[in-house]
Amino acid sequence: MTDAPYRILGTPRFGGILIVADHASNRVPDGIDLGIEPALLNQHIAIDIGVAGVAERMAQQPGVAAFLGNVSRLVCDFNREEHAPGLIPIASDGHAIPGNALDREAHMARLNRFYHPYHDALAALLDEAPPLLIVSLHSFTPSLPAHPDEGRPWHAGILYNEDDRAARLIIPLLSAEGIFVGDQQPYSGKLLKATMNRHAESEGRAYVGVEIRQDQIADEAGQAVWAERLHRVCNSVAIVLA
Repeated sequence: MTDAPYRILGTPRFGGILIVADHASNRVPDGIDLGIEPALLNQHIAIDIGVAGVAERMAQQPGVAAFLGNVSRLVCDFNREEHAPGLIPIASDGHAIPGNALDREAHMARLNRFYHPYHDALAALLDEAPPLLIVSLHSFTPSLPAHPDEGRPWHAGILYNEDDRAARLIIPLLSAEGIFVGDQQPYSGKLLKATMNRHAESEGRAYVGVEIRQDQIADEAGQAVWAERLHRVCNSVAIVLA
Protein backbone atom coordinates (compact mmCIF):
# COMPACT_ATOMS: atom_id res chain seq x y z
CA MET A 1 0.00 0.00 0.00
CA THR A 2 2.27 2.76 -1.26
CA ASP A 3 -0.37 5.40 -0.54
CA ALA A 4 -0.92 4.30 3.06
CA PRO A 5 -0.49 7.13 5.58
CA TYR A 6 1.49 4.89 7.95
CA ARG A 7 4.09 2.14 8.05
CA ILE A 8 4.36 -0.61 10.66
CA LEU A 9 7.82 -2.01 11.32
CA GLY A 10 8.61 -5.02 13.44
CA THR A 11 6.00 -7.16 15.14
CA PRO A 12 3.72 -5.39 17.65
CA ARG A 13 3.48 -7.55 20.75
CA PHE A 14 1.39 -7.62 23.88
CA GLY A 15 3.54 -6.16 26.66
CA GLY A 16 6.17 -4.84 24.26
CA ILE A 17 7.31 -1.35 23.31
CA LEU A 18 5.67 0.59 20.48
CA ILE A 19 7.40 3.56 18.86
CA VAL A 20 4.96 6.09 17.40
CA ALA A 21 6.45 8.74 15.09
CA ASP A 22 3.82 11.03 13.58
CA HIS A 23 6.31 13.04 11.49
CA ALA A 24 8.66 10.33 10.22
CA SER A 25 8.23 11.05 6.49
CA ASN A 26 8.47 13.92 4.04
CA ARG A 27 6.50 12.07 1.35
CA VAL A 28 4.01 14.06 -0.73
CA PRO A 29 1.61 11.56 -2.33
CA ASP A 30 0.43 11.64 -5.92
CA GLY A 31 -2.30 14.15 -6.60
CA ILE A 32 -1.08 16.70 -4.04
CA ASP A 33 0.88 19.82 -4.96
CA LEU A 34 1.90 21.86 -1.94
CA GLY A 35 3.19 24.68 -4.14
CA ILE A 36 6.53 24.95 -2.32
CA GLU A 37 10.19 24.63 -3.24
CA PRO A 38 11.25 20.96 -3.11
CA ALA A 39 14.15 21.84 -0.81
CA LEU A 40 11.68 22.69 1.96
CA LEU A 41 10.69 19.03 2.15
CA ASN A 42 14.08 18.29 3.69
CA GLN A 43 13.61 20.83 6.46
CA HIS A 44 11.99 20.50 9.86
CA ILE A 45 8.73 22.03 8.68
CA ALA A 46 8.14 18.92 6.56
CA ILE A 47 9.64 16.09 8.62
CA ASP A 48 11.12 15.28 12.02
CA ILE A 49 14.70 14.90 10.83
CA GLY A 50 16.39 11.65 11.89
CA VAL A 51 13.39 10.08 13.59
CA ALA A 52 12.70 7.42 10.96
CA GLY A 53 16.27 6.14 11.18
CA VAL A 54 16.09 5.82 14.96
CA ALA A 55 12.70 4.10 14.87
CA GLU A 56 13.71 1.70 12.11
CA ARG A 57 16.74 0.56 14.10
CA MET A 58 14.76 0.17 17.30
CA ALA A 59 12.10 -1.88 15.54
CA GLN A 60 14.74 -4.47 14.64
CA GLN A 61 15.01 -5.40 18.32
CA PRO A 62 12.83 -8.15 19.85
CA GLY A 63 9.71 -6.83 21.53
CA VAL A 64 9.87 -3.45 19.78
CA ALA A 65 7.69 -2.29 16.89
CA ALA A 66 7.20 1.07 15.22
CA PHE A 67 4.15 2.86 13.81
CA LEU A 68 5.41 5.61 11.52
CA GLY A 69 3.63 8.42 9.73
CA ASN A 70 4.13 7.98 5.99
CA VAL A 71 3.30 11.43 4.63
CA SER A 72 4.80 14.83 5.33
CA ARG A 73 3.38 16.86 8.17
CA LEU A 74 2.77 19.55 5.53
CA VAL A 75 0.31 17.20 3.84
CA CYS A 76 -1.39 16.25 7.10
CA ASP A 77 -0.09 16.75 10.63
CA PHE A 78 -1.21 13.68 12.53
CA ASN A 79 -0.24 15.21 15.88
CA ARG A 80 -3.05 17.75 15.80
CA GLU A 81 -6.66 17.63 16.88
CA GLU A 82 -9.06 17.01 14.02
CA HIS A 83 -10.31 20.60 13.91
CA ALA A 84 -6.99 22.33 14.67
CA PRO A 85 -5.95 24.98 12.12
CA GLY A 86 -2.48 23.47 11.77
CA LEU A 87 -3.68 20.01 10.79
CA ILE A 88 -3.35 21.01 7.13
CA PRO A 89 -1.09 24.05 7.51
CA ILE A 90 -1.36 26.99 5.15
CA ALA A 91 1.95 28.31 6.54
CA SER A 92 4.82 26.88 8.58
CA ASP A 93 7.74 28.71 10.18
CA GLY A 94 7.33 31.68 7.87
CA HIS A 95 6.80 29.67 4.68
CA ALA A 96 3.45 29.82 2.88
CA ILE A 97 1.98 26.48 1.77
CA PRO A 98 -0.33 27.64 -1.05
CA GLY A 99 -1.38 24.13 -2.04
CA ASN A 100 -3.08 23.75 1.35
CA ALA A 101 -5.56 26.58 0.79
CA LEU A 102 -8.39 24.06 0.43
CA ASP A 103 -12.13 24.41 0.29
CA ARG A 104 -14.18 22.35 2.72
CA GLU A 105 -14.66 19.42 0.33
CA ALA A 106 -10.95 19.15 -0.42
CA HIS A 107 -10.09 19.56 3.26
CA MET A 108 -12.37 16.69 4.26
CA ALA A 109 -11.02 14.56 1.42
CA ARG A 110 -7.47 15.08 2.74
CA LEU A 111 -8.57 14.02 6.24
CA ASN A 112 -10.40 10.97 4.93
CA ARG A 113 -7.41 9.94 2.84
CA PHE A 114 -4.74 10.34 5.54
CA TYR A 115 -5.77 11.53 9.01
CA HIS A 116 -8.62 9.14 9.80
CA PRO A 117 -6.94 5.98 8.41
CA TYR A 118 -3.78 6.81 10.37
CA HIS A 119 -5.53 7.17 13.71
CA ASP A 120 -7.94 4.31 13.06
CA ALA A 121 -5.02 1.98 12.32
CA LEU A 122 -3.09 3.10 15.40
CA ALA A 123 -6.15 2.57 17.62
CA ALA A 124 -6.67 -0.92 16.18
CA LEU A 125 -3.02 -1.86 16.65
CA LEU A 126 -3.06 -0.74 20.29
CA ASP A 127 -6.22 -2.75 20.95
CA GLU A 128 -4.90 -5.87 19.23
CA ALA A 129 -1.41 -5.84 20.79
CA PRO A 130 -1.43 -3.56 23.86
CA PRO A 131 2.15 -2.45 24.56
CA LEU A 132 3.56 -1.96 28.02
CA LEU A 133 5.08 1.35 26.90
CA ILE A 134 4.39 3.75 24.01
CA VAL A 135 7.28 5.98 22.96
CA SER A 136 6.15 9.05 21.03
CA LEU A 137 9.27 9.97 19.04
CA HIS A 138 9.95 13.41 17.58
CA SER A 139 12.91 15.71 16.93
CA PHE A 140 13.46 19.44 17.34
CA THR A 141 15.69 22.07 15.75
CA PRO A 142 18.80 23.35 17.60
CA SER A 143 17.32 26.84 17.15
CA LEU A 144 14.38 28.46 15.42
CA PRO A 145 15.06 30.49 12.26
CA ALA A 146 13.04 33.33 13.77
CA HIS A 147 15.32 33.34 16.85
CA PRO A 148 18.76 32.08 15.70
CA ASP A 149 20.50 33.49 18.77
CA GLU A 150 18.30 31.52 21.16
CA GLY A 151 19.81 28.06 21.14
CA ARG A 152 18.12 24.95 22.47
CA PRO A 153 20.88 23.28 24.51
CA TRP A 154 19.09 20.08 25.46
CA HIS A 155 20.18 16.89 23.73
CA ALA A 156 16.66 15.60 24.23
CA GLY A 157 13.40 16.71 25.77
CA ILE A 158 10.86 14.59 27.61
CA LEU A 159 7.22 15.55 27.08
CA TYR A 160 4.07 14.40 28.81
CA ASN A 161 0.63 15.67 29.76
CA GLU A 162 -1.05 14.38 32.92
CA ASP A 163 0.47 10.89 32.94
CA ASP A 164 4.13 11.23 33.90
CA ARG A 165 4.77 7.63 35.01
CA ALA A 166 7.28 6.86 32.27
CA ALA A 167 8.66 10.39 32.02
CA ARG A 168 9.76 10.40 35.66
CA LEU A 169 11.62 7.15 35.10
CA ILE A 170 13.35 7.98 31.84
CA ILE A 171 14.67 11.43 32.78
CA PRO A 172 17.15 10.22 35.43
CA LEU A 173 18.18 7.27 33.26
CA LEU A 174 19.16 9.57 30.40
CA SER A 175 20.77 12.08 32.74
CA ALA A 176 22.94 9.33 34.22
CA GLU A 177 24.38 8.76 30.73
CA GLY A 178 25.46 12.38 30.41
CA ILE A 179 22.50 13.45 28.29
CA PHE A 180 21.29 16.99 28.88
CA VAL A 181 17.57 16.29 29.25
CA GLY A 182 14.91 18.97 29.12
CA ASP A 183 11.84 18.30 31.24
CA GLN A 184 8.93 19.65 29.13
CA GLN A 185 11.46 21.27 26.77
CA PRO A 186 11.76 22.77 24.19
CA TYR A 187 7.99 23.13 24.57
CA SER A 188 5.30 21.80 26.82
CA GLY A 189 3.91 18.34 26.29
CA LYS A 190 0.61 19.64 27.59
CA LEU A 191 0.18 21.60 24.36
CA LEU A 192 1.32 19.51 21.41
CA LYS A 193 0.44 15.94 22.32
CA ALA A 194 -2.73 15.26 20.34
CA THR A 195 -1.77 11.71 19.33
CA MET A 196 -0.77 10.67 22.84
CA ASN A 197 -3.76 12.43 24.38
CA ARG A 198 -6.03 10.41 22.13
CA HIS A 199 -4.37 7.00 22.17
CA ALA A 200 -2.52 6.92 25.50
CA GLU A 201 -3.80 9.43 28.07
CA SER A 202 -7.47 8.81 27.36
CA GLU A 203 -6.95 5.03 27.52
CA GLY A 204 -4.68 4.90 30.55
CA ARG A 205 -1.75 3.56 28.54
CA ALA A 206 1.75 4.37 29.78
CA TYR A 207 3.74 6.51 27.35
CA VAL A 208 6.56 8.99 27.11
CA GLY A 209 7.26 11.70 24.56
CA VAL A 210 10.90 11.84 23.50
CA GLU A 211 12.14 14.79 21.43
CA ILE A 212 15.73 14.45 20.20
CA ARG A 213 17.66 17.48 18.98
CA GLN A 214 18.04 17.05 15.25
CA ASP A 215 21.81 17.48 15.05
CA GLN A 216 22.09 14.46 17.36
CA ILE A 217 20.41 12.18 14.80
CA ALA A 218 21.06 13.89 11.47
CA ASP A 219 23.28 11.05 10.23
CA GLU A 220 23.29 7.27 10.47
CA ALA A 221 25.93 7.20 13.20
CA GLY A 222 23.87 9.43 15.48
CA GLN A 223 20.71 7.48 14.73
CA ALA A 224 22.44 4.23 15.67
CA VAL A 225 23.69 5.69 18.96
CA TRP A 226 20.28 6.99 19.94
CA ALA A 227 18.48 3.83 18.84
CA GLU A 228 20.69 1.74 21.10
CA ARG A 229 20.34 4.21 23.95
CA LEU A 230 16.57 4.50 23.74
CA HIS A 231 16.12 0.76 23.38
CA ARG A 232 18.11 0.21 26.56
CA VAL A 233 16.52 2.91 28.72
CA CYS A 234 12.99 2.23 27.46
CA ASN A 235 13.40 -1.43 28.35
CA SER A 236 14.42 -0.37 31.85
CA VAL A 237 11.35 1.87 32.09
CA ALA A 238 9.07 -0.91 30.84
CA ILE A 239 10.44 -3.35 33.42
CA VAL A 240 9.58 -0.95 36.24
CA LEU A 241 6.11 -0.32 34.80
CA ALA A 242 5.35 -4.03 34.42
